[in-house]
Amino acid sequence: MAAPILNINDVPQAIQLALGPAFLLTGIAGMLNVMAGRLARIIDRGRRLTESGVVSPEMLAALQGEIQGLDRRRYLASAAITGCTLAALLVCMVIAALFLEALLDAPLRWLVGSLFLCATLALVVGLAYFLREVHLATTTIRIVGARRGG
Repeated sequence: MAAPILNINDVPQAIQLALGPAFLLTGIAGMLNVMAGRLARIIDRGRRLTESGVVSPEMLAALQGEIQGLDRRRYLASAAITGCTLAALLVCMVIAALFLEALLDAPLRWLVGSLFLCATLALVVGLAYFLREVHLATTTIRIVGARRGG
């Protein structure tokens, strides 16, 4: 059975401790929304290219190259989403551990610190994959009529 709350002030303190990670969770959710949007656009473009019908032999090589690039971008976007989702799950575990620590007076500081460190590392990995996908997208896009330089 869980130990009763010893001090009524422990609940607001637990809420205050969990508020910071909750804001981090909101930020991660926003980034996941952007990443999912990019992944959807990559998949839509790939579908359009594969369902385009008859293509001349000259266009076939370019088409296959673009499809390979889209497949690489799809992999990177998916990996970015996985990393950020893992970070969000770990932040949720941090929040739960903070509440358990405050409510049960359990010594969970090392667990909370470890979970937060893992969440931060997962977020860094997710953002690195996202940055790589964006870089790949900007280097492979061809805008007709655009000139380099200012």
